[in-house]
Amino acid sequence: MATQSTDEHPALTAVRDSNAGKVKVACSDIDGILRGKYLHRDKFLGAAQPHPNGGFGFCDVVFGWDSGDQTYDNTQVTGWQHGFPDALARLDLDTARNVPWDNQVPFFLGEFINTDGSAFPVCPRQTLKRVLKRAEKLGFDVMAGMEFEWFNFLETPHTWAAKHGVGPQNLTPGMFGYSVLRMADNREFFNALMDEMAAFRVPIEGLHTETGPGTYEVAIAFSKALEAADRAILFKTGTKEIGKRFGIMPSFMAKWSQRYPGCSGHIHQSLSDGTSNLFFDAKSTRSMSSLFESYLAGQVACLMQFAPMFWPTINSYKRLVDGFWAPVKPTWGLDNRTASFRVIAGSPKATRLETRCPGADVNPYLAMAAVIAAGLHGVEKGLKLTAAPITGTNEGSENIPRAPRSLLETTHNFKQSEIARDWLGDTFVDHFAATRIWEHRQWQDAVTDWELMRYFEII
Repeated sequence: MATQSTDEHPALTAVRDSNAGKVKVACSDIDGILRGKYLHRDKFLGAAQPHPNGGFGFCDVVFGWDSGDQTYDNTQVTGWQHGFPDALARLDLDTARNVPWDNQVPFFLGEFINTDGSAFPVCPRQTLKRVLKRAEKLGFDVMAGMEFEWFNFLETPHTWAAKHGVGPQNLTPGMFGYSVLRMADNREFFNALMDEMAAFRVPIEGLHTETGPGTYEVAIAFSKALEAADRAILFKTGTKEIGKRFGIMPSFMAKWSQRYPGCSGHIHQSLSDGTSNLFFDAKSTRSMSSLFESYLAGQVACLMQFAPMFWPTINSYKRLVDGFWAPVKPTWGLDNRTASFRVIAGSPKATRLETRCPGADVNPYLAMAAVIAAGLHGVEKGLKLTAAPITGTNEGSENIPRAPRSLLETTHNFKQSEIARDWLGDTFVDHFAATRIWEHRQWQDAVTDWELMRYFEII
């Protein structure tokens, strides 16, 4: 079939010229879960036209319910009071890729817009883009990359449901990080992640076993921040889809068992002028530019105000245990993995900040928006590092308060934060805070197995 227009976006032309009868599309909800559908080829070609004619209707309930499809009763942007109408979803044609494990079906990510073309205020991808637009006005390209740790289990949705959430079977036994031997177990799954993710335009720099039974860690290739967040959310969903083929259930839960370490979602960042890494300064004894120091100072000073965006669930706070790998204080250090902010300073290309606070359970768009906003706040205000880097195992952090241990407390701080409102907007802050308060309420109402074991007989 001939192309319709010589100035048409190449991705649109590729679908038009292909034999594809359908296209897969998806958008992120508040919790970082991709919600999507298949579109008939003709429907897609109509929906993918440039604004104002482009876009398609997508029920705004994706921002009005939780991860279990229970509708919020405390939100204003969406809810029963509005009747859950269609919002307008716009496809980003630059996200075009084919899904190797789904018969090479064309795939596109989307985001939500208002009818006048402005950004839908609670859309996670638009929230990150809002932060990046402000970075651009400051003269910066934000570069980023994410790492995830996650556990893998020999379960399916049916077997897991039959176990009522108790006793999943680990993919492999024992604590065996960086194990070449364990890489040979489930070799087909391991290789499928490397090869099929690359074909899915989610390039993996490194994949290895991590400490814990059936635990893997991935480092996704560095890129511009929006692309990095796209890759991160696609990696989480794609890993689960690939796992199904092998009878494997990956879990990105922050802390699935008290016995084992939690799962992180580290975010690497640097600022560029489009040519050079602005975090590097050869004249500095630490190879850190003054810009890097201000960016880091912003994260040290105010990242806790954004905390629900990188600790978004009740379970997130079970990871913040003293003596485990997850940092529990807003500390920084030079190539020190016990710090929340690990400065990796050396070559002009590699100098960067690794923010180690977030868990694997994050919505990548929101976690990235939070750390970048905090860092750029420090740049805008010219903040200076006032604390020395910690050494060893948190030496030098004795007088630094630890992070809160509850979602309700961090949500209260987030809702009161003028910095969060400045960078993310009142509508987003109020809506996201309401969703986290809802999450806390669901936990309050639940009777857990811990309570039954502790109180059922004895009390």
